[in-house]
Amino acid sequence: MSDDRHSVFRDAQSDRSTARQIPDTPQSRSPSYRLAFADEEFLFRDELRPVRLQLELLKPQLLLEERQIKSTIVLFGGARIPEPAQKHTARTETLAELSQFYEEARAFARLMTERSLATNNREFVVATGGGPGVMEAGNRGAAEAGGISIGLSIVLPHEQAPNQYVTPDLSFNFHYFAVRKMHFLMRARAICIFPGGFGTLDEMFESLTLIQTGRMERVPFLLFGRAFWEKVINWEALADAGTISQQDLDLFRFVDSAAEAAQLIDEWEPAPPRNQIPGRD
Repeated sequence: MSDDRHSVFRDAQSDRSTARQIPDTPQSRSPSYRLAFADEEFLFRDELRPVRLQLELLKPQLLLEERQIKSTIVLFGGARIPEPAQKHTARTETLAELSQFYEEARAFARLMTERSLATNNREFVVATGGGPGVMEAGNRGAAEAGGISIGLSIVLPHEQAPNQYVTPDLSFNFHYFAVRKMHFLMRARAICIFPGGFGTLDEMFESLTLIQTGRMERVPFLLFGRAFWEKVINWEALADAGTISQQDLDLFRFVDSAAEAAQLIDEWEPAPPRNQIPGRD
């Protein structure tokens, strides 16, 4: 955080410190006397939700700007996919087979981080959901390449610490799913979807919808594991039914390896947002 503060007014931190040192009286103990910005009970009120939303959007934004991070490579994927050395612990045979994508995510993150290092960690910074599985693989690959990576965690009912490979001062925690999703996409230079479950599907379809409707610029949108994605989603059936257009199937590409994904990103030519939705004339 910058120490350059140009103001003739006393700063909030100083006032908070002073307020803690006042005499203990019935008046000073009253919740009404607490400084509003230092009063957690006040900030937790339902009426303060708009303020909390703003704070949750602003805090990561300011910290990422201070690190001068301009673009990210977003990795979405299943938390339950083990690394190959632990695939014997997988709950199903399919999960064990999908462990190959842990290694592909790890290798892909290394390749992207090599590009990031060439920009002094300002572009191509790997960003994941900060958890286990594919997310861990992404942060791990970035760390092995000697670079930084972002972890955007979410508070869940069960305790879950960020994986150990997230760069500590780029490890964020969110209450609002919607704000977390904004931070995934605001700087996305590419969106990479690995096999996963409900969470991965949610993130994939929301991102695709933003691109499909022209709310977001087209970026490389890569689905790792053609066999998996063609088995769990009948893409052609959606187009045949007319619920999406045939052109919508061009919004993403299937890849099966880190090298293939890296090549597509390197060869990508910037594309503007759509100005119309095919099939909605």
